Amino acid sequence: MDIGEKIKKMREAESLSQFNFAVETGINMGTLRHYEAGRTVPGGKELLKITQNPTFTKYTLWLMTGQTAPEAGQISPEIEQSRTA
Repeated sequence: MDIGEKIKKMREAESLSQFNFAVETGINMGTLRHYEAGRTVPGGKELLKITQNPTFTKYTLWLMTGQTAPEAGQISPEIEQSRTA
């Protein structure tokens, strides 16, 4: 799974529209659309906007490595969705 797909899964796990995700992270909505469509890859500045946002910090390890560590508060969108289901 590429990073754009992961960003989309995170956004959906938090029940955010692209617009609301863009507002919350400060990432341009057009840029977000490009990430999610796999047209471009986010750079370090944009990744920091996501991972340093309190809503998305819990996904940092998964976003960057594909791994989780629930005991350390690092989960995937699937884990979050199973918690809220």
